[in-house]
Amino acid sequence: MHKGRKCALGLGSALGIALTPGAVHAQDVNLNYDRLSSLEEPIAYDFAGITLSLTGLVDVPVVAEFDEVTGGDDVNVEIVGNFQFTAETKLANRWTVGAVYFGQYSSAPMDGFGGSQDYSDNVAGFVATSFGTVIGGNVNQQVRELTRRRRGVGNGFLAFDDFLGGLDNWGGAYVGRFGPSVIGVTVDENADFEVGGVFQRPIGVRDLRFAARYREGRFTAADGITDFETRGAAIVGEFVYGSSLFDLGAGYEQLDGTVTELDRWFVSAGAQTQMGPLQLSAEGHYGRAAGDEEISVGLGADYAVARGLSLNLGLNHADATIVSDGVTLVETDEVKAIGSIRFSY
Repeated sequence: MHKGRKCALGLGSALGIALTPGAVHAQDVNLNYDRLSSLEEPIAYDFAGITLSLTGLVDVPVVAEFDEVTGGDDVNVEIVGNFQFTAETKLANRWTVGAVYFGQYSSAPMDGFGGSQDYSDNVAGFVATSFGTVIGGNVNQQVRELTRRRRGVGNGFLAFDDFLGGLDNWGGAYVGRFGPSVIGVTVDENADFEVGGVFQRPIGVRDLRFAARYREGRFTAADGITDFETRGAAIVGEFVYGSSLFDLGAGYEQLDGTVTELDRWFVSAGAQTQMGPLQLSAEGHYGRAAGDEEISVGLGADYAVARGLSLNLGLNHADATIVSDGVTLVETDEVKAIGSIRFSY
């Protein structure tokens, strides 16, 4: 999920010029919704007409955490490892059918910043045709990944840059590419849904990308008791020139609960650049809900040492205490400084 290792012309060629306007293209299926993903080409093997492919990484971070809510200041050495395995085959009618499994182990939680504790996994099956790809399984983040702002590089990541309300893990999704546009729909087992689309087109040596999405989901407050039904809409604009990328996102969300109702809005912006083997990123977020502020900052750096091996740094801050009618929805005030050695395969 790291982006920005290619220049704008290469990015535009891959995602714009190579697509024939009006044609429909099947999508690759990715179940890695975490901030860590391999940048390497998958290891692939053909067995009896079935293509098997594997990607993954191992990350060993040193994390210094300063938490004002709990009063804890800790420095820990952790380990994160993940992989994605895909098996697929093409039928006589040219449909591609397959299954995907993603697994991740993390030795410590990274609450508020999108991490996981212990072992977690996602699984899905799919059918890809000239009309797009239909997926069933753990697909709740398919539209989000399609339309989101670019993630920060290295160990930089931005908190709060999404709706509070989400979808259940199990459901179905459709993703299809129509020329320079991609559309996606996800429906979960509770009939909550998310729909979104992306339009991306190069203009000379510049690349422009626009995305929009709408989600109806559910959210449980920090007290673990109060539930909300949510509705939210968000847009993203992105501009790439040379080795630099700039993007801006904005969103609005309504939360309706049995105890209280409130509106939330937010804006996020970021910039990335690459200088030889060094990548840098800076992101910022500001939002308001129930009269309270939410603020986050993410700074990241990635230095490529060798194929698949990199050194990564990050400095991330998240601060929000959102209270409505006595209900605490979000309570976070922490800083994390992270340095890691990462190997992708």
